Amino acid sequence: MIQVNYRDVRPIYEQIIDSVQKLVITDALLPDEKLPSVRELASKLAINPNTISRAYRELEREGYVYSVCGRGTFVADNRTLKTEHVRALLQNFDETAAELMDLSVGKEVLQKRLDRIEKGVWNDTGK
Repeated sequence: MIQVNYRDVRPIYEQIIDSVQKLVITDALLPDEKLPSVRELASKLAINPNTISRAYRELEREGYVYSVCGRGTFVADNRTLKTEHVRALLQNFDETAAELMDLSVGKEVLQKRLDRIEKGVWNDTGK
């Protein structure tokens, strides 16, 4: 479920945010599903509860979760979030593809890369 990589240069709370966002966007966590409590997750990941609280606050601010006083933190309805996430990714894709084409990278090269990604091969050396 929620994982952190202690060797990652990103702060742990950002990794937790990214992990939960991905789980919500991919429907691995469904609307109104209860997330682990701050204490539970802190214990499971062996990190400070304040780190979990910070991540949960940011996720709530961004609309991925909501909290109910005395009951816990729950996944928000993700339909709008998923649509917005896809829109943002496509915008990034368009900008990156346009920049690559400005650098004379042909559409054939881009198509080959898309074909490899579709097959699950992320780069020249594999995943």
